[in-house]
Parts: sequence; structure tokens; C-alpha cells
Amino acid sequence: MADEIDDQLDEESYEKSAPEDRDEAGPLDEAEAPVRPYIDLGGLRIVPRQGLQMRLEVEEATKRVVAVTLEHDGSTVQLQPFAAPRSEGIWGAVRAVVSEQLTRQGATVEEADGLLGPELRCTLQPGPDGQPRAVRVVGVDGPRWMLQGIVGGKAATDDAAIEGIVEIYRSTVVCRGETPMPPRELIPLHAPKPA
Repeated sequence: MADEIDDQLDEESYEKSAPEDRDEAGPLDEAEAPVRPYIDLGGLRIVPRQGLQMRLEVEEATKRVVAVTLEHDGSTVQLQPFAAPRSEGIWGAVRAVVSEQLTRQGATVEEADGLLGPELRCTLQPGPDGQPRAVRVVGVDGPRWMLQGIVGGKAATDDAAIEGIVEIYRSTVVCRGETPMPPRELIPLHAPKPA
């Protein structure tokens, strides 16, 4: 997938895609974040809240944490932070590639304007239970990073439920760090340290 995104980015550049109040309402860069208790996952900091469940997605072969899934009130959002260039956004290119891949896998994909800007609303092939699954794929470009979210459960189709998940997504802090990274590389994540 990274090669396809590289090819897409080589062909054209994209403006950053983010809500106008991103630097105040989030998702925030670590330089913008207020001092408060967070769950530290390396490249992401999550605000703890009542009823929030967290699951780390680990790559089997490398044991590397590749995403964090947050579950709240019947909805989920899987978060992945990616490095991005300082002056350009990558959400436009990533969105195009994800749309193409999901369509090839038989999903129905529609681009729509959501609470965070352009998003993909998808109906995936039926799962083990025989039911098709709906997901929304969202993304926001920040300073030198892009935060992708895959929304499932109630919030994938329910406009009232999506507001709660967007609030969780926007409360997330991205910690890009100063280490040079190529655009579209996953910003390293780790399990929270025991208190």
C-alpha cells in the first residue's frame, strides 16, 4: 500500500486537509497540547475517559504496535499516525488509495463531507456473520503528520454517534517527534508504561 501511496503522491501534491480549528480543538500536535493526564502510547496520547476501552493492534511477525482501537458506547475508532511533509498534506493521496483498494476488494465506497472534512463511507463485504459492515475512514493533516481513523460500530452510520467518536478522535494528541522520517511512515507506537 505504501508504494501505491508513494506513486499517488509523486503525481500530485495535496493541500492539508483539516478542520479550521484543528490547532485548538484537535487532533492536536504535542506542541499544542495542554498539560493533563494522558495514556502515553508513543506516537499518540489518549485522554482517559469513563467507559473508554483500548486495544492495541500488533503486527504478528514483528510484534510492533501498528494501531490503537478505542471503543466507546457501541462505536470504535482505530487510530494510526503517519509522518507527513511540513508543507503538504497526505490525507488526499491516502484517501484515494484506500478508496481504490477497498473498491477492488468488493466494498462500496463513497466520498462524503464529514465533521472532519472529506471522508470515505464504505460498506464492506459480509463478515463471518453474513452481514455487510459499514465503516467510515477519516483523516486529518497536522504539522508533519496525518492521523487516520477507521470508524466502526454505531458511529459508522449514525450521525449522533459519530459526534462522540469525533470528539474522542479530536482529543487525541499526535507526538511526531524530531526524528527524521519519510512521509507516510507509521509514527512508532508502544504499549502504555505501567504506572
